[in-house]
Amino acid sequence: MQCRIADFRCKEVINVCDGNRLGFVEDVLVELPCGKIVAIIVPGPCRYLGFFGREIDFVIPWDCIVKIGEDIILAEVKGEHKKVRKERGGWA
Repeated sequence: MQCRIADFRCKEVINVCDGNRLGFVEDVLVELPCGKIVAIIVPGPCRYLGFFGREIDFVIPWDCIVKIGEDIILAEVKGEHKKVRKERGGWA
């Protein structure tokens, strides 16, 4: 099966350890010199009704991905794979 990086945005990530739906892929980390995918990034859940932004992102290493299907990515996330979302700067 061949897949483009743009196709990952349409796939939902599910944790096989506890069955939680982590969300849809937002970004992919790629190691540029060799073109290797290092991790996928899934945005954290919304805070209070989506008004106060989102929680921290999930950074799932490529080694934790168990299976990639047509519309779902199964990942085995046992520990904490979270990264603080970058603060956006003001108008300078």
